[in-house]
Amino acid sequence: MFRFFISVSICLLLVQAAFAQQGSSMDNVWSLERCVQYAIDHNISIKQDSLNARLARYTLKQSVLSQLPTLSANGSYGKSYGRSINPTTNQFVDAGYDFVSASGNGNLLLFGWMQVRRTIEKNRYSLEAYLADLDQLKDDVSLNVANSFLTTLLAQEQISISKNQVELSKAQLAQTRAFTDAGRLPELNVAQLESQLATDSSNLINSIANYNSAVLDLKSLLNLDFSTPFSIQIPDVEVGDQMTVSNLLPEDVYQKARVHFGSVKGSQLRVLAAEKGLAATKGNLYPQFSLGYQVGSNWASNYFNYQATPNGYSLVGITDTLHPYTSGVYAPSFITTTSPIAFGTQLNNNIRQSVFLNVNIPIFNGWSSQFAVRQAKINLASQQLNEYNAELTLKQNVYKAHNNALNSIQKYYAAKRADGAARRALEFATRRYDLGLTSTVDLLVTQNSAFTAAANLALAKYDLIFKLKVIDYYLGKELKL
Repeated sequence: MFRFFISVSICLLLVQAAFAQQGSSMDNVWSLERCVQYAIDHNISIKQDSLNARLARYTLKQSVLSQLPTLSANGSYGKSYGRSINPTTNQFVDAGYDFVSASGNGNLLLFGWMQVRRTIEKNRYSLEAYLADLDQLKDDVSLNVANSFLTTLLAQEQISISKNQVELSKAQLAQTRAFTDAGRLPELNVAQLESQLATDSSNLINSIANYNSAVLDLKSLLNLDFSTPFSIQIPDVEVGDQMTVSNLLPEDVYQKARVHFGSVKGSQLRVLAAEKGLAATKGNLYPQFSLGYQVGSNWASNYFNYQATPNGYSLVGITDTLHPYTSGVYAPSFITTTSPIAFGTQLNNNIRQSVFLNVNIPIFNGWSSQFAVRQAKINLASQQLNEYNAELTLKQNVYKAHNNALNSIQKYYAAKRADGAARRALEFATRRYDLGLTSTVDLLVTQNSAFTAAANLALAKYDLIFKLKVIDYYLGKELKL
């Protein structure tokens, strides 16, 4: 007997440990709104989709900047050996020399059948589709968090129900023991109530285990460290205030969801992106016009300045051999000196520029452009099917959610009536038992029925709340209690 009461005391201590965190710092108390925001900020899938959206934004920026002219600069340094053409004089030389070549190029697309602009529009729609997917993922995570939060609340309420059942069984056991000691009841009644108390204690332990498991599941969904102190803020929820869904038609819910639902918006935007992508791909089939500009210069180490200095006269011929000293022909002589032309001077003197109009006419490229157009058409058809499927799936889910919500309302009212009836039956059975007008077995049956009805009511309550939150999810409302 002593061990039996020790086991019951341990159960009650476990209950106190399960709720001990609720009296701690407010930082450890988590409401549904806090859980949803924390999950959105720390969810790995959301972070990955955010990175995809950033990549799409960079792709859009790059396509916008592609409208600017392209500029490039080239430079080279080398050494030439043997007979070659000097790049500065265009003459053949037999000696080796060093050379430097520098050039710059620019190109501006004048007309390309709106290919660049269609690509920009395609990338803009793709970015908006990624952002719509991100919003949809946030909504899905919020709904999953709400489901897990309500599951934890249900587990917590089950602990309270099981605890009350244990307390009731303890009180009945004490009263029955007193009646047995007074000779009013046999020892069998005590044994029956001890068995019931043991069963209730086992149910309490299972409720605590279910609560701890629900908390771990919720922490995992939040991506919260398992060692973090955590307790649920019990909201003051009036189920009757949230049953306006019964006044809504499923078609009305669908039409509202269709406007803001991320999966539908994303599929619609991807259809638009595929249309612009098809238009951009078709531009490769036609000629393109562009304006080009080129500038360049050269330097060579064997490019010299030559300077002649007068050096008197020299005899070059005789007109009269009989008088050679008086009939001589003289010509001026010079001394030639060379000096290398400076690097900057050569580059400045050798500058060359050209402006030209380019026409690129596609004639044959292995049918790559034609097949690119066909692939773009298939992609457009695929995105149109995805759009239809997204709208169809949304409509099916909305109608199903609306029907589930209506069924949950009926189940809740039925469970509420059953709980009220079970409570009254337990009150009457307890009074009859106190007066010795009913057996312990009948009391325990009534008591177990009341316990089951209370548990079913709690289950129906939180199931209804979740089903109503699903409707709010489709209506685009904030998920809060």
